[in-house]
Amino acid sequence: MAVSSGEGKATPDRRRASEHAGEQGLLFDAQVSAPPGDVGYRGPTACAAAGITYRQLDYWARTGLVTPGVRSAHGSGSQRLYGFRDVLVLKVVKRLLDTGVSLQQIRTAVTHLRDRGVNDLAQITLMSDGVSVYECTSADEVVDLLQGGQGVFGIALGRVWQEVEGSLAELPAEQAAVEDGGQPQDELAHRRRARKTG
Repeated sequence: MAVSSGEGKATPDRRRASEHAGEQGLLFDAQVSAPPGDVGYRGPTACAAAGITYRQLDYWARTGLVTPGVRSAHGSGSQRLYGFRDVLVLKVVKRLLDTGVSLQQIRTAVTHLRDRGVNDLAQITLMSDGVSVYECTSADEVVDLLQGGQGVFGIALGRVWQEVEGSLAELPAEQAAVEDGGQPQDELAHRRRARKTG
């Protein structure tokens, strides 16, 4: 994924554009709270919050584009559980697809986002010209891209974070049960284990 450095001499136009972007607070000033790490969302909930179909969710999980971070499906009857970060990435993937970015570029962007800390994500704006995806972490970097004619649209992850947070607040969630070995356990596996020991 291409990354703009944001370095170079600040021209008066660039400075004004940068100040304007900062004044609006649309790209980098989103206030977010840390998502709970032990809460998961089933597939239909993740789909509703991300604005995608279950078929997309299933395909992306099977191809490794966006996999459930809380609990994977383990055989018949088990349910995937997606974490907040997973739902955030699902929504970003949907937006990039809607704007015509290739799946190959999206895979590169998702891989790059996985390497970032949760708090870093809220400070990133993804810019794209429809072909490549660029990561910007400051208004200066956005201005550099726009002046170079590269950026056509942007996705401020802090804003997407707030949208996902709002959607998930109204949707069902579940606590991720944890086995003795520290691995998440699904409800069906718990029942089977109880029957065997009982």
